[in-house]
Amino acid sequence: MIRVLLDQGLAPRGAALLRLAGCDAIAPKTLNFWITRDKNAGHASRSTTMALSCAGEPSVVRLRVQRVAAEGQAQLIRSIYQVCEEAIAAGAALSADETSIRVRRLPLR
Repeated sequence: MIRVLLDQGLAPRGAALLRLAGCDAIAPKTLNFWITRDKNAGHASRSTTMALSCAGEPSVVRLRVQRVAAEGQAQLIRSIYQVCEEAIAAGAALSADETSIRVRRLPLR
């Protein structure tokens, strides 16, 4: 089963759509928990934390899309999982847009 914690920048409705598709998905607002881009540092704070800690899990998928509705975000997440299921299970940092996916195995070095 796909387990997904959405970033606050993604549409909260995306979690509901992913759950309808059989994923275990939750939006951080539901948990009163925030993970997102650090506006002061200008970088993805979760990705940076992972890189510095040399963590081997959990896998992180960073969507590099703008103005994509919840339906499109949910479909992109499902598509990424279908294509990269093995890498995600093994531990990976993925970066994706509408046309490409970049995969780096964890731990990041």
